[in-house]
Amino acid sequence: MTTETDAGALRKRVRGWMMFDFASQPYNTLLLTFIFGPYFATVVGDPVAAQSMWGFAIGFAGLAIALLAPVLGALADASGRHLGWIWFFSGLYILGAAALWWAVPDADGVTLILVAFCLGLIGMEFATIFTNAMLPTLGPRDEIGRISGSGWALGYVGGVIALVIMLLLFAENASGVTLLGQPPLFGLDPETREGTRFVGPFTAIWYAVFMIPFFLWVRPVRRAAVQGIPLGRALRALGDTLRRLPETPGFTAYLGASMFYRDALNGLYTFGGIYAVGVLGWSVIDVGVFGILAAVTGAIFAWIGGRLDRARGPKPVIVGCVLALLLATVAVVTVSPTSVLGLPVAEGSSLPTTAFYVIGAVIGAAGGSLQASSRTMLVRQANPDRITEGFGLYALAGKATAFLAPFLIGWVTLASGSQQLGILPIAGLFIGGLILLLWVKPEGEAAWSARPSSV
Repeated sequence: MTTETDAGALRKRVRGWMMFDFASQPYNTLLLTFIFGPYFATVVGDPVAAQSMWGFAIGFAGLAIALLAPVLGALADASGRHLGWIWFFSGLYILGAAALWWAVPDADGVTLILVAFCLGLIGMEFATIFTNAMLPTLGPRDEIGRISGSGWALGYVGGVIALVIMLLLFAENASGVTLLGQPPLFGLDPETREGTRFVGPFTAIWYAVFMIPFFLWVRPVRRAAVQGIPLGRALRALGDTLRRLPETPGFTAYLGASMFYRDALNGLYTFGGIYAVGVLGWSVIDVGVFGILAAVTGAIFAWIGGRLDRARGPKPVIVGCVLALLLATVAVVTVSPTSVLGLPVAEGSSLPTTAFYVIGAVIGAAGGSLQASSRTMLVRQANPDRITEGFGLYALAGKATAFLAPFLIGWVTLASGSQQLGILPIAGLFIGGLILLLWVKPEGEAAWSARPSSV
């Protein structure tokens, strides 16, 4: 029987778990997409070269995540230690983000800037694996979708608040003033873009502060089983899971589907701001306003999607969102200063900008619901006794081709000399994801309980 004290502790645990989304989202919102990514184009100077370098760097980071995620997940399941890994990767997050302060305009050390960014990105991704693995312990099966959607919505709220603060108080435009028409706060020098560069330390500070409730209220998934790091045991468990994949075609198909559609979505997020800067001539502040709109719709529809997930299950939500994102991708390619949806517009028309805002709102809405329901679907599909390993494989699926979208975008952009054509590979990835979803069983795999583990 659950006591009132137990129920209160569980509610606090759920809220603490949700705070990870709130704390970590600014790495995606501020650094990956809307502030630092577009600013990086000004550091390099040539937008086409910047998009290409950015794509290669993120691709290499994704490859590292893909190789390590399943092993680390298996290690965590075997040892029972989750919080220790979260502490470690949180440190990488903070160090990588804070180091972006040194990304001065026309910097010589562009490679070091990219290394710092990728270090923080790796920290964020791995911390996410271990926090996601706690999701099944937060409530009954039919409540997981609502909890996941609410957490993702809270993450978007954090991203919006952080983005508004940056735009109003720090990030300067070409005239050296913020969205309020004032110089950056704290006397930061607009000439050397200190206001915009502060996005790195700001993101690090934000994460450190808002992770406090997580570490105070969230306890490990279970008590540590062993004292040492059981590498051999973890690798045997991982090998057993991989050998059993043919017995679980629905789980295998879901890993493949998510591999394609999440890679495509990350491509949209990563290159959307750079695309707007290069094709439409937007400033960092313009991209930031665009980001606020996308994040607001993301928060609203992640919350709505969580309720739909609870009522109908995650699969219908995922399919609908992927279809919406495919249409949005096709629409993006048709937007330029002189045309919208393939139709010419008058010179100086505001229609291309308006169209890009609308597309961004759709991407934000569908992306928020898609990601929240995707981790709910993983809980249904993975072996419940090895859930962190399952999320490690999920990360592998998300990163095994994570280098593919950035590399394809980088290569097509470089070969064609066109940022518009460079976005086209994303559409193919969404289509691949939709095809594989046909084999995914909405209620998960019976095979996990039908056969005992060999480890």
